[in-house]
Amino acid sequence: MATEGGGKEMNEIKTQFTTREGLYKLLPHSEYSRPNRVPFNSQGSNPVRVSFVNLNDQSGNGDRLCFNVGRELYFYIYKGVRKAADLSKPIDKRIYKGTQPTCHDFNHLTATAESVSLLVGFSAGQVQLIDPIKKETSKLFNEERQGFTMLARLLWNSWLQVICPPQLPKVLELQA
Repeated sequence: MATEGGGKEMNEIKTQFTTREGLYKLLPHSEYSRPNRVPFNSQGSNPVRVSFVNLNDQSGNGDRLCFNVGRELYFYIYKGVRKAADLSKPIDKRIYKGTQPTCHDFNHLTATAESVSLLVGFSAGQVQLIDPIKKETSKLFNEERQGFTMLARLLWNSWLQVICPPQLPKVLELQA
């Protein structure tokens, strides 16, 4: 290779360089493909939650993963701890402007390969019902209300609901 006056090679491959705009670095694929980082919030950390659901599909990849980072909500195929999810290809990604997602939970009883219900709770107290497979938004609860506190935890009630009809009180008779 030809060298210039300083003894450096002309065709040197650089992994980082600096310009007046900032520092540019070559990143590995795993770092490059992950979701955007959320800037540090001095008022407190942004809550990150993870939810799992098994859809029991025939392909063997029935597990799904949902997590939030700041104002973004991601939905991926989960292949287990030994094989990383491809973070560059989410099934569904949502970015919220007004409030941020703080908690979420799947409805495990009604989940199928074609549809899954996901409840999402927000920092202003709203609750949204979405289907990340169909990419539909069904309903938003507490939309018009202001001043609610942040939802820290949200769970589907999977208990069977039993409705008992009202019964007339027993009338006691006096016997002589």
